[in-house]
Amino acid sequence: MAQKPKVDPHVGRLGYLQALVTEFQETESQDAKEQVLANLANFAYDPNNYQYLRQLQVLDLFLDSLSEENENLVEFAIAETNPTLCPRSIRLRCG
Repeated sequence: MAQKPKVDPHVGRLGYLQALVTEFQETESQDAKEQVLANLANFAYDPNNYQYLRQLQVLDLFLDSLSEENENLVEFAIAETNPTLCPRSIRLRCG
């Protein structure tokens, strides 16, 4: 299971999301990637996060995940890039 990113509590939401993106990009653990991608997907449901997710190019991260060999990453990416195709229960499975 992935550990929480080490983030200074004073960096705020943008800093936390940046730490998640960085962890996803740098980790070799497929388990950690799944958990981080699911966490980012959950953050996408809050409109207050849109500006940060856009700034961090999280949509590109989801789109890039569509070509992963890991089926869970692909599933999470599909759920977030087109929520009408996947029920919410699948999108929140790891969150």
